[in-house]
Amino acid sequence: MTEVGFYHLQRAPLERALPRLLEKVLQSGHRAVLMAGSDERLAALDALLWTYEQRAWLPHGTAATGHAAAQPVYLTTAEENPNEADVLVLVDGARPDFIGRFARVLDMFDGRDDAAVQAARQRWSDYKANGFTVTYWQQAERGWEKKA
Repeated sequence: MTEVGFYHLQRAPLERALPRLLEKVLQSGHRAVLMAGSDERLAALDALLWTYEQRAWLPHGTAATGHAAAQPVYLTTAEENPNEADVLVLVDGARPDFIGRFARVLDMFDGRDDAAVQAARQRWSDYKANGFTVTYWQQAERGWEKKA
């Protein structure tokens, strides 16, 4: 059964939190698909993952990069899983229909944006009503804390 984890961004913005979560996904031996809300956002996240830290390297790619099946992290705006990932990372309120194909879904939302929080609450209710296991993670001083 798919577990959907809601990641409430309060202390650090997506641009700081996302690379760390993706690093943990890869360190755990998993592959990920990251689904963004627009092509512009996808391009910005692609650039971010190459430059977020001088000494870090987070292997990833997009359709433009090619070799989708070989990418440990694949960035897209479409409902696709060309790298056979078992983790789906959602940003920008993305709400695909194919989440049940993944073992784990990370739904990241901006806790400083009231509309984003309300939309996340609705997704939580909908996923729970559809039988998915849902958990809530909140940013704390030392990282993520599971709350529910």
